[in-house]
Amino acid sequence: MKKLESTLPNMILSLGIICVLAATLLGGMYMITKDPIAEQMKLQQQQAIKDVAPSFNNDPEKDKVEVEENGQIFTVYPAMDNGKLVGAAVEGSSMNGFSGQVTVMCGFDLDGTVRDYRVIQQAETPGLGAKMETWFRDPQGARSVIGKNPESFSFYVTKDPGGKVDAITAATISSRAFLEILRNAFEVYKDYREDHI
Repeated sequence: MKKLESTLPNMILSLGIICVLAATLLGGMYMITKDPIAEQMKLQQQQAIKDVAPSFNNDPEKDKVEVEENGQIFTVYPAMDNGKLVGAAVEGSSMNGFSGQVTVMCGFDLDGTVRDYRVIQQAETPGLGAKMETWFRDPQGARSVIGKNPESFSFYVTKDPGGKVDAITAATISSRAFLEILRNAFEVYKDYREDHI
């Protein structure tokens, strides 16, 4: 018992030193990787805007507008051609994914038809909900949302009343979150369009 009591302070000191070293190393790694990660995320966002928006000659990031819709912040990146609105990329999120937050960049033509989309962030189940990046552009069955307008087409899963979009197999919750983002992004874009044309 005496031997244990005499080594206890040394063990506590050793553990304390290890914790301080680990914290210092983690802090150092964070400082080293913080800027490159932020730059990579910015490049990913810029590419997503180019991928989903109509052709533009303005700077959508400079002209962006943030709007709250259903408790989430949506960002409209307007696509302008010689000062005339031709559509937009709208980034939005939902916390209703199976594993939490899902963020999507939605592209709309001037009339609100979905041009394309990019899933920016998700933590859905691999092989199931994570399929949303490709599932909702697949022309098979009633999966694709590309070329459809939320004003005239029901962006709800077929399991829901009036829904017209096939949910990802075994991932209905993820599918609902994705379609919720598109519906809200469309409403945000529609309000923006009314004020800018």
